[in-house]
Amino acid sequence: MRLTEFNALDPASAAEAIGPALDIPRWVGEIVAARPYGSVLDVVEVARRAAHPFTDAEIDQALSHHPKIGQRDESESEEAKHSRSEQASLGPSSESTRASLAAGNRDYEDRFGHVFLIRAAGRSHEEILSELHRRLNNSPTAERVEVAEQLREIAVLRIEGMLS
Repeated sequence: MRLTEFNALDPASAAEAIGPALDIPRWVGEIVAARPYGSVLDVVEVARRAAHPFTDAEIDQALSHHPKIGQRDESESEEAKHSRSEQASLGPSSESTRASLAAGNRDYEDRFGHVFLIRAAGRSHEEILSELHRRLNNSPTAERVEVAEQLREIAVLRIEGMLS
């Protein structure tokens, strides 16, 4: 969608259009309310500001929609389409890397109680696996901070892509 189209939408349609970037209604509402925008960079700036801070409830809501890294979400939702595209950009991985990611995902979920979330765009499988292992050593508080930052990065990349 072009920025001019986004600016022209009624509020409910605008929220629906960008909701798949990040399912946090407050965040979506702040972006929609700040229209019209002169540039995509202006939208990105508002998106970044609206993402500071995310509440624990907002993080939990957003995490509930994210598939495990390395697993393909086959649903037809817009969020799933974004996730598939982001993970596809990683390219193929070896069987050992897939097995290590699956084991790491289980360890992470056991430790933190939710899926491991990382911005996949621009990273390799090996880099993601390394980050997963590093983050397993985080305290729950430190990990919550990292999860929030990853959500912000994912959301900003998605909204930028949606409106460019």
